[in-house]
Amino acid sequence: MEKQMESSRLSGAPKSAAKGKTWLLDFLLVVLLYAAVAIPIANKTINRYYSGILIMICINIILTVSLNLVSGFLGQLVLGHAGFMSVGAYTAALFAMNSGLPEGAAFPLGLVAGGLMAALFGFLIGVPALRLHGDYLAIITLGFGEIIRVLILAMPFTGGARGLTVKTRISRQPSVFFTWSFFLAALAVFVVYSYIHSRHGRAVIAIREDEIAAEASGINTTYYKLMTFVLSAFMAGVAGGLYASHVGALTPVKFDFNYSTELLVMVVLGGMASVTGSIISASVLTVLPELLRDFSAYRMLVYSIILIIVMLFRPSGLMGEREFSMKRFIGFLRARKNGRGRRPNGSKGDA
Repeated sequence: MEKQMESSRLSGAPKSAAKGKTWLLDFLLVVLLYAAVAIPIANKTINRYYSGILIMICINIILTVSLNLVSGFLGQLVLGHAGFMSVGAYTAALFAMNSGLPEGAAFPLGLVAGGLMAALFGFLIGVPALRLHGDYLAIITLGFGEIIRVLILAMPFTGGARGLTVKTRISRQPSVFFTWSFFLAALAVFVVYSYIHSRHGRAVIAIREDEIAAEASGINTTYYKLMTFVLSAFMAGVAGGLYASHVGALTPVKFDFNYSTELLVMVVLGGMASVTGSIISASVLTVLPELLRDFSAYRMLVYSIILIIVMLFRPSGLMGEREFSMKRFIGFLRARKNGRGRRPNGSKGDA
């Protein structure tokens, strides 16, 4: 028995070392990507317009990855994600404006408050809603998003239809605000990826594949569905807090059904149950409307045609269920290099 335990321990050591190497390579890639963008922003090589687009990419990555957690990995169709974002946005804005704290403390605490408030709404909506499936769940979450929008219009402290003006100094410092946005997006990706590859994530995927079989095997389906839904709502609330500081003016019109649909399109286009796909689609679909501004009269038409073409030729999304790994990418490059270096059998060198 002792020999068997020792052999299993020794066989597990290379796996953990390889996993640690993979995480290290991915971390270095994130740091290099941040440096490649943050330094030009700090030097003002990238102007405020383009830095604003990069910040919106980070915000949309948080929203898309968090929605993919519910709609892709859990398999529940949610059409009210913009509602959670609006709760976080207004909570963070009101907290920063009325807390009386220095901005260096009010801004991060406002993001946490926005995330917690959105998570609370996620819990209150999730308890009854997650007992339903498919179209019924989609209709309930759609109704929730519209209820939140109407309440924001009716409440005097939210500014109503006039909106709410958010004044923060940090949003006027593009390099600092990009740093916050980038690393919160990286943290969201890390949390979702770690969650899905944990014991809890395996239970979530089992529920997506067959909820009845998962429940019969002893998985508490209600618990895991609610926990995933609340985690997704929390991240949407944090993204809403970032958005509030970024745009400087909040209006309920932004958080309507169309925005929830746009986020769902990003998830489907990138690939359901693919974190990498969510990152790619959020980046592309944030930049694409800006690139088409010269064709303002036909911008949405071209945008729609591109989406239709992609879905026709890649119905499972750009990435399907695959993920990018720096270690696998380096291994692929080495394999190609070695393949080119080998000569065919029987070939001889130049005479």
